[in-house]
Amino acid sequence: MSINISKYDPQNIFAKILRKEIPCKAIYENDFVLAFHDIAPQAPVHALVIPKNPYTCYSDFAERAAPEELVAFSKAIAHVAKELGLEDNGYRIISNTGRDSGQEVPHFHFHIMGGKQLGFMG
Repeated sequence: MSINISKYDPQNIFAKILRKEIPCKAIYENDFVLAFHDIAPQAPVHALVIPKNPYTCYSDFAERAAPEELVAFSKAIAHVAKELGLEDNGYRIISNTGRDSGQEVPHFHFHIMGGKQLGFMG
């Protein structure tokens, strides 16, 4: 699947989750952010953190998001990691952008992964 990171698709799965057309197992939510468990976890703990507004990737988010959205998103990642018990042993946060990275959903998001040694990424 090729993702055009310059164009937001309002029919992507995260947009449908935000509209409550598809259920999710929510972890945290505020006015700007939704965090939920990944349905196909790649680690014992695997959560997704997404902004509620339509951004395709990190660059889009960094350029267009309001300051309060930027702060809320950053704080949500830390809150979710703590809530999931990942602070003591550590965790990985990942955001993929575009085809070469393997981005599958054209809605900006971070993965929070932990619960085991995840190995080196170089």
